[in-house]
Amino acid sequence: MQFSPTNGDFTFVSSSEAEDFSGTISTPDVKLNMGSDSGKDPYATTFLRQRGYGWLLEVEEDDNEGSKPLLDELDIDLKDIYYKVRCVLMPMPSLGYNRQVVRDNPDFWGPLAVVLLFSMISIYGQFRVVSWIITIWIFGSLTIFLLARVLGGEVSYGQVLGVIGYSLLPLIVITPLLLVIGGFEVVSTLAKLFGVFWAAYSAASLLVGDEFKTKKPLLIYPIFLLYIYFLSLYTGV
Repeated sequence: MQFSPTNGDFTFVSSSEAEDFSGTISTPDVKLNMGSDSGKDPYATTFLRQRGYGWLLEVEEDDNEGSKPLLDELDIDLKDIYYKVRCVLMPMPSLGYNRQVVRDNPDFWGPLAVVLLFSMISIYGQFRVVSWIITIWIFGSLTIFLLARVLGGEVSYGQVLGVIGYSLLPLIVITPLLLVIGGFEVVSTLAKLFGVFWAAYSAASLLVGDEFKTKKPLLIYPIFLLYIYFLSLYTGV
């Protein structure tokens, strides 16, 4: 066996086969790009990386594609909210709306906007009523949720919160009418009852499913009372 390296060349000779194998290994220059300062001071770069501070040499690139609109960041879908508003204001099955989306796909910002709008209408110069209406919305929905679970309903608190909030829309619709017909006591009372029934029907038709069977009145009645109380916060009666 013979090995004689010369300037990157090598020769291997096998005594048993008597065959010569020869070749050349080239040694290209290898350069590592480790930042703009690595060529100036490679020793400092190596020292920082060995000590675990290599992240100081990294250059962040602006990622404009990763930025999302504010509505997407807050998970607000205006088209979805608008569709749910129509489902609540027009609860008749003959209109062809998929009303179950209000229950099956609950959101927070839509019902909150409806509750705040009703609160603003009911202010009458008293800003405390805003927080009180939001409190009634949250804890009233919690009461309906607990009652539905006790009766065997398969609903979540988020679903109840969304349905109760959206179903305030009928009361918002009739409040401008009450300002016009306020002097007519009988007509005003009928309008109030119509608004409460409208809101209660919109909520109950979404929350009270077939799983309740004969127990439906036990859930419909507290929903009806809840919207009577909401209306009383507006009218003061």
